Amino acid sequence: MGIAILIVIAYLIGSIPTAVWVSKRVYGIDIREHGSGNAGATNTFRILGSKAGSAVMLIDMLKGFVAVKLSILSAYSWGSEPFVNLQVGLGLAAVLGHIFPIWADFRGGKGIATLFGMILGIQPLVAVSLVAVFLFMLMATRYVSLSSISASIAFPLLILFIFREPEMSYRVFAIATACLVVLTHYKNINRLLNGSESKVPLFKKRRMRRRQD
Repeated sequence: MGIAILIVIAYLIGSIPTAVWVSKRVYGIDIREHGSGNAGATNTFRILGSKAGSAVMLIDMLKGFVAVKLSILSAYSWGSEPFVNLQVGLGLAAVLGHIFPIWADFRGGKGIATLFGMILGIQPLVAVSLVAVFLFMLMATRYVSLSSISASIAFPLLILFIFREPEMSYRVFAIATACLVVLTHYKNINRLLNGSESKVPLFKKRRMRRRQD
């Protein structure tokens, strides 16, 4: 299958607006009209609780994973440099779709969960390590934003110094991802520093409430 077609399919998969559909069909609200206004797992956790947030996070991760696995439909040899480059491209297309979903007026989330799914599809051991970092920070602090930032910073450290990934495109991607996540979370970082960042409820249901983050 042609590379351009695969990229388009990956974008469309990433565009599935999980948080929007779950909030509208199950809870009767548009998640983008509450909290931070983002259609992602973090805002879903805050507004609708851990059950809805976990479901959205898992499905958004699956989007990145499936998009990367489209690479097997290409003519490239598994594990070759062009194959890895294609995996990175497909994953990024899915993340772009999550941030700018065609199915939801191009208003999506920040793409963190989809990034995790993408990494899981390319290098599972790295993904498991990042999920461990994320969950540890989430359990310790109950800040999804801090957990996401911590995992993103751990990503290039793992790639460069622990797993020693040889593909330059993947190394550049890891560093760029960490920088991008930190930049897109600058408001969260400011709130963390001044103590106003919202924590998420764990192991219990939270009633939806309006909150402008």
